[in-house]
Amino acid sequence: MQILTESQKARIAIRSLKTITDALALRGFYRPSGQFGKSLSESLKILNPEIYGSMNDSRIIEIKGLEYVIDRMPKGIEKCERIILTEEGQFKDTTFKKLEPLKRRRTVYKIADKEMCFVISRGLSELYDIITHITFLYIESTKVYTKIKDDYGNITIEWDKLEKYINYSNTEKKKNLDSAIWNLSLILGRPFSETKQTYRYFETNRENHKSCNCFFTTIYEMGKRIKDEKESDKKDLVIYFSPSLINIIGQQHFGKKWAENIKNKIYQLGLEKRPLHIISANLHSIVNTLYANKISQNKGFDSHEKNIYDFYYENQDEQKNIKEYAAKHGFYEIKDKFETHIDTQLIDISKIDIKSICPEINIDMLCINETKPVILVMDYAFGAQAFELMENLLAPDFSTENKKPKKFNIRSISIMGKAGILTGKKGDIMLATAHVFEGTSDNYIFDNDLTDKDFTESVDVYTGPVITVLGTSLQNKYVLTRLQASWKAIGLEMEGGHYQRAISSAKIKGYIPGNVKIRYAYYASDNPIKSGQTLAEAALGEEGIKPTYFITEAIIKKILEDPC
Repeated sequence: MQILTESQKARIAIRSLKTITDALALRGFYRPSGQFGKSLSESLKILNPEIYGSMNDSRIIEIKGLEYVIDRMPKGIEKCERIILTEEGQFKDTTFKKLEPLKRRRTVYKIADKEMCFVISRGLSELYDIITHITFLYIESTKVYTKIKDDYGNITIEWDKLEKYINYSNTEKKKNLDSAIWNLSLILGRPFSETKQTYRYFETNRENHKSCNCFFTTIYEMGKRIKDEKESDKKDLVIYFSPSLINIIGQQHFGKKWAENIKNKIYQLGLEKRPLHIISANLHSIVNTLYANKISQNKGFDSHEKNIYDFYYENQDEQKNIKEYAAKHGFYEIKDKFETHIDTQLIDISKIDIKSICPEINIDMLCINETKPVILVMDYAFGAQAFELMENLLAPDFSTENKKPKKFNIRSISIMGKAGILTGKKGDIMLATAHVFEGTSDNYIFDNDLTDKDFTESVDVYTGPVITVLGTSLQNKYVLTRLQASWKAIGLEMEGGHYQRAISSAKIKGYIPGNVKIRYAYYASDNPIKSGQTLAEAALGEEGIKPTYFITEAIIKKILEDPC
C-alpha cells in the first residue's frame, strides 16, 4: 500500500469535509454525536488546521482557536441543542432576536434559549464555515466534558468550583477572580497566564460588543451540553438543513436582487453611459482618499507634506463629517436590502472638488470633466459569494422594456483584500498574477495592472500566484508548503479565484471588453505557516491600516491619473 504524505492526507481531509457537508445538506440533518458528525470530526482532526492549534491534544483545551470561533459565531452558540440552516430570511416580522457575531457578517436569529437559525445568504463558503466551526466546538466541548468527572464517576473538585463560581454574585466574583481563573486553568490544561489572557479577551468583547458570554460561562456550557447529551437522547445537538437550501444557493437568489438594486441606482442617477470602475474593498479607504483632505484643511492641518497613511489618523474620528461632505460632492451609499451583507458606494468623480483628494494623487480635472468616470465600491465578499455578486454585477441589464440587454461601460475591475502570506510577514502586500483553486487544477492567469513599482519602498511587495482556498479555518501547513513549492504561491485567500471566474466568463459572453483593466492586491493579515502569526493569534490592528491605504492609493491613481 502506498504511504500518503502529510500533505496528501490533509488534502483528502479537506475534500472529505466538503463532500460530507454537501451530502448532509441534501440529507437534511445530522448530529455531531452521530456517524456523520464523527466523520466530520475525524476529517478535521486529520487536517489539523493551523488556526485550531492544539485541537488534537486531548489533554488541553485549544483556547486561541476558541477565541477565533466564538468571535465568528453568535452569542450562546456553545449551549445550543438545535441549529437550523435555511436560505429564507422570514423572520423580520417576528419577535425572534437577531444576533450579530463580532467578526463575521451573518444573519442569525435566536429562536429559543438553545435554538438558533442561520440564514445562509453568502453561498457555500458560509455553509462550510459554519459547519467547520460547529465541528471544532463539538470537539473542544467533548474535551471539556472529560474534566467533569474523575475515574470513579465523581464530580471533580475543579468542576464543582467552576459551577459555584458561575452562581456567585458580582461582588463575590470580583473577590475570587484570580482563584477562579487558576481553577479554570486546571480544567483547560493551560497555564494561568494564558487562561487569564483569554478571560480578559472574552470580557472585552462581552462588555464592549455584547458578542459572547463570560469565559467561565462559555466553558461551563460547553461541558454541560455534552453532559446533558450523554444523559438524554433528547438533548442531542442536531443541525437541520432546509430542503431547498442547496437549490437556492445555486440559483444566486440573493446576488441577482443585490445587483439589480445597484443598477437601478445607476439609472436613477443617469450614470449608465459613464466609464465605470468597480472596486471590491472596504468602505472607508476610498471615500477617505477622495474626500478627507477637505476635512483636514477645515481642521487646519497642512496636507502638503503628509501621505495617504496620515489621513487615517487625522480623520479616523471624522467619518460622519467626511460622508456628509462627500454626499454633497457625488458620493452615494447603497445599503444592502437582501441579506448579502454587502453595502456599496457610487462616486461620481466629476462632482469632486480637486482640493478634497489626497494631494499625493495628481489628476487632470480637464480630462476628468471630459470622461466623467464613476467608481463603484463594493464591500468585501465572502468566499464563493464573490462569483455570485460579480457575475450578476457584470451582466447587462435585461430588464428594459424592449428586452434588449444594456451593457455598462466597464473600464476596470480592482480587487483589494486581505490574505494569508506564505513568503513574508503580516502587513506586507501581495500582487496576484494568477489564482489557483486549492485541491483542483482550476487556475486563472491574468495581467495584473498593478506592479511593485506602484508602491513605496517602505512596504514589502510580493508578486506571484495566489491560492483560493475553501476556508481560512481549513488550512494545514503541509498543504500550504506543498502549494508554495509546486505553484510558487505567495499567499492564500478565499475570493480571488471566484472573482476571476466571473470576470473571465463575462469576457467570453461579451458582457465586458477583453481589454478591461484587472487589478488584484492583498495585504497580509497573517502567515498561517508561522507560529504566532495565524488568524487565531493577535489581530492585525494598525499593521493592516498602512498597506490598506497604500493599495487604495495605487488603485485610485490608476483610475484617475490617466482616465482618458
